[in-house]
Amino acid sequence: VTFTGNTKYDTDTLNKVLGIKKGDIYNKKRLETKLYMNQSGQDISSLYMDKGYLSFNPEPVEVVQGDSIDLEVRIREGKQYRVRNVTITGNSKTFDHVVRREIRTRPGDLFDRSEVIRSQQQLISLGFFDPAAVNVTPQPDPRTGLVDLNYIVAEKPSDRLELSGGYGGG
Repeated sequence: VTFTGNTKYDTDTLNKVLGIKKGDIYNKKRLETKLYMNQSGQDISSLYMDKGYLSFNPEPVEVVQGDSIDLEVRIREGKQYRVRNVTITGNSKTFDHVVRREIRTRPGDLFDRSEVIRSQQQLISLGFFDPAAVNVTPQPDPRTGLVDLNYIVAEKPSDRLELSGGYGGG
């Protein structure tokens, strides 16, 4: 396994995260999981996106030689993005300041994928929003290196009316 185009992280660090060694059986699904958006955050894309590289793109190239595969991962790091605006849409009953205090991404900070995911989890844990509807849409501007983050939420119905009555006759 070789890496080209990597300037932010050295080859040893990338090899540790990738976890594929010479002599391992080739597994394309495992390779993709270790390159792109692993749920646990233990992948090369997360490593770069946590440091602001929103346009990061690894491209694996397989070279077959007999019964072996040489793997070259061509990395395009791109530029680091900073957060410009953080907006919230879909909250009609919950005040903006209640939602904003749970959001960990702030204007001026480097884009950080882990903080965006943590913010989503915080919003879900409030209990005011439908967990399936909480989403974040980043809108990067490649000219300026800034990204706008729009947190999309959908309120759960929380109003309840309970009536009860009784009658006793004598």
